Amino acid sequence: MDVSAVLRRADLNLIPALAALLEHRNVTRAADTMRVGQPAMSTALARLRRLFDDPLLVRRGRILELTPMGQALVEPVHEVLASLEQLLAITPSFDPTTDRHAFTIAASDYVTLVLLRPLLDELHRDAPGVGVQVVPVNRTTAAAVERARVDLALVPRQIMASRTPGIESRELFTERYVPVVWSQNREVGDILDRDSMQRIGYVRYLDEDSGTPSFIDAQLSAMGIQPQVALTALSFALVPLLLLGTQFFGFVQERLVRMPHVRPDLRVLTTSISPEPIVQCMYWNPVMQRDPAHRWLRERIATIAADL
Repeated sequence: MDVSAVLRRADLNLIPALAALLEHRNVTRAADTMRVGQPAMSTALARLRRLFDDPLLVRRGRILELTPMGQALVEPVHEVLASLEQLLAITPSFDPTTDRHAFTIAASDYVTLVLLRPLLDELHRDAPGVGVQVVPVNRTTAAAVERARVDLALVPRQIMASRTPGIESRELFTERYVPVVWSQNREVGDILDRDSMQRIGYVRYLDEDSGTPSFIDAQLSAMGIQPQVALTALSFALVPLLLLGTQFFGFVQERLVRMPHVRPDLRVLTTSISPEPIVQCMYWNPVMQRDPAHRWLRERIATIAADL
C-alpha cells in the first residue's frame, strides 16, 4: 500500500468529524461535539461523501440513518481514533515519582473498596502525579474497552468473556460469595440451608443499568432457590450495611465482609450450596499494551491483587 498516496487523498482531520457524525447521526449534535459551527460540519459531511463516494447518512422522515457504508465504518473509525490517541499520548518512558498521568478505570463499588482503595494509598505515597477516575461498570463497559475509552475495566470474567473478543486481559483474583446475617440475627443458626433461604427475608443486589439479576442470584435461580426479597440495593457495598439490625440475610463477597467497618457486626454462615466463585479480571485495549505508564499501572494493580 502506498501510504503517502492515501494520506494525500484523505484529510486526517475528517476522521473525528466522521466519528461524531456516525455516532450522533445528526449534523447539529455532531457539530456541538466537535465544537464547530453547523456549516463547518455540513462541509465536512460533503467532503466525506465525496471521499467515500457514498451519502453515509440518508434522511428517513425526520431522522438520518446510516447507509450500509456508514454502518461498516463505525467500528473501524473508533479503532483508528483510539490508536491515534494512544500514538499521540505515548511516551518512551514513565517515571511514577515525577511524571503526571490520569487514568480512567471502570470498576464496581466492591472492587473500588477492596482493590482500588489500597492502590490510591500507594499512588499518594509513590506516584503523586498519577490520578485515577473510577467510573461505574455498566452495559457500555465492554464497548468502552474495545474503543479505548477507559484505560482498564476490572470486572468478573463471567461478565466480559463473551463480549470482548480481541482485547487483552489478566486474571487478578478469585472471590467467593458467602451468606451473611447481622451478628444478632435470631432467625437462623450457623448454617443456612435451602429452606431458610426461601423463608428468611433476602437483601439482594440488582444492576439498575441492565435490570438483570446479579451473578449470585442467577445461580440461586438455576438451583431452584427463590428467596423472598425484602430489600433491593443498587450497590454491592450496601448489602452488608443494610443487613445490620435486621433479621434478613444476603450473599456478600468474602473480602467485603472482612473489611474492618463491617466485620464485627456481621456473622458469616455456612451453607449446603456451593455457588460458583467470581474470577475477577483486568481488561484493556491492545493499543495500550506497550504504553509504559499503562504497563506500570497494570503491574501495580496485579501486585495488590496478589496480596488480597
